[in-house]
Amino acid sequence: MRIARNGSWHYMGSPISRPAMVKLFASILRREADDSYVLVTPVEKCGIRVDDAPFVAVEATVAGEGAARLIVFRTNVDDVVPLDAEHPLRVSVHPETGEPSPYLLVRDRLEALIARPVYYQLVEMAEERSVDGKIMLGVESAGQFFVLGEMP
Repeated sequence: MRIARNGSWHYMGSPISRPAMVKLFASILRREADDSYVLVTPVEKCGIRVDDAPFVAVEATVAGEGAARLIVFRTNVDDVVPLDAEHPLRVSVHPETGEPSPYLLVRDRLEALIARPVYYQLVEMAEERSVDGKIMLGVESAGQFFVLGEMP
């Protein structure tokens, strides 16, 4: 089994087209201490290849403003995840292209890649702040500032 970077699940090279089946598999997905991914049932563990992140954040909703703002994401498997201390955002930057890849912690070391349109939505509401003497661009949610990137 494999999860592609776009969040699609595949079995023996063919996409799994039933959303209910994907949600079932997603509910038993675990990340091992060695960073490998497995599907865990009461009787067995089955390895699964994950191209990037196992989930994709496909939607973000915003309630409130300033310190009272809460950004909530929905994943491709309908997990609803608030951007907060327990579900932080991180941005990895490709060393050669400089392209950012933003991720949200969904649960138990399982992350969602934030889809490009959703990332652009975050950038639109971003603000500049000084963090450790550097000017950072980021968003506030649940009373915390989450960095999207450093300003040049």
